[in-house]
Amino acid sequence: MHCRSISSMFDQREGVHENAPDIRDQDTKVYLIAPAEAQPMSLSNISTDDGTFYSSSTSDSLVVREFHDALMRNHDMAVAVSAIKALTSVMRKSTATTMMGLEKELREAANSLERCNPTAISLQAGCELFLRFVTRTAATYAENEDFNVCKAMLIQRGTRFTETSVRARQTIAEIGATFVRNGMVVLTHGNSRVVFTLLQRAASKGVRFRVIVTEGRPDSTGVSMARDIEKLGIPVTMVLDSGVAYAMERVSMVLVGAEGVVESGGIINKLGTYQISLCAKALNVPVYVAAESYKFARIYPLGQHDFLSDRKHVDFGPLLPRDVAVDNPSADYTPPSCIKLLLTDLGVLTPAAVSDELIQLYL
Repeated sequence: MHCRSISSMFDQREGVHENAPDIRDQDTKVYLIAPAEAQPMSLSNISTDDGTFYSSSTSDSLVVREFHDALMRNHDMAVAVSAIKALTSVMRKSTATTMMGLEKELREAANSLERCNPTAISLQAGCELFLRFVTRTAATYAENEDFNVCKAMLIQRGTRFTETSVRARQTIAEIGATFVRNGMVVLTHGNSRVVFTLLQRAASKGVRFRVIVTEGRPDSTGVSMARDIEKLGIPVTMVLDSGVAYAMERVSMVLVGAEGVVESGGIINKLGTYQISLCAKALNVPVYVAAESYKFARIYPLGQHDFLSDRKHVDFGPLLPRDVAVDNPSADYTPPSCIKLLLTDLGVLTPAAVSDELIQLYL
């Protein structure tokens, strides 16, 4: 098992994989996001591959517009990477004359980005990680350099941070492809781009395997995933979300992405991930999560109602009485006890190691 510290992403030099840290018990603070009625701003919407909407209004700041433009130019770009690019641009265009002023501008810009979709954990995590990077870098250089030198260093390292984030998906694909072997049946849920890239890399190495994709109601994200996998020439079968237990007995491994990786080492992902992991655990099928480290979030949900999640519309047709309530959150929480390993750009991590990485980063 290999990993490197998340803080090494901030180094100017290229990091190398090191031995995984020892897993030890630590007192961990609980970061709990209480449920709230939060709705994305409306007027102009962009939908990503996983069906998540990011909205803006005519009064949005320049950073939000740059964020949206980046998503529109490259639909394959991760939301958090688009946010980090936009925040780096804020630094370049800033007219602040002090570090305190620059950090204030960045915080306001990050708040504007987070308001695009208050329920998008990867967006919040990416912004928070970048702001922490700015604080650490500023503290290192501010005492010895004037403001302009410090600002130039921040922009330079911010650009490298962005480049590292962009490469994350390919790094995960290279690491994770070794887990896919000849004759395997891989079950996936949702339309994770990092999972698709991983499967693509495994196929390019000549590994022969089959994939089972869940439908992914209500937005049928599984249909998009199945279509893309079929184009690679990989045998693929689609099952209803309710047919996972029926299919699980022939599954070799479950491979899913994540909207966010929380401090406990659990994940928040598309609704249905938790029940799939429970089914897999009951049948001793390993569950692997492919996720970029910029999705590591400082929250610690204790259950399914301890984080924000938007509600997706489901059309049950005219036969459903109007007074019947419909509860369809977009995501659920899968605890670390259901996850075998996380495949990240930092290396292969146990769920417990995620807490170690975050504690080291935010001390």
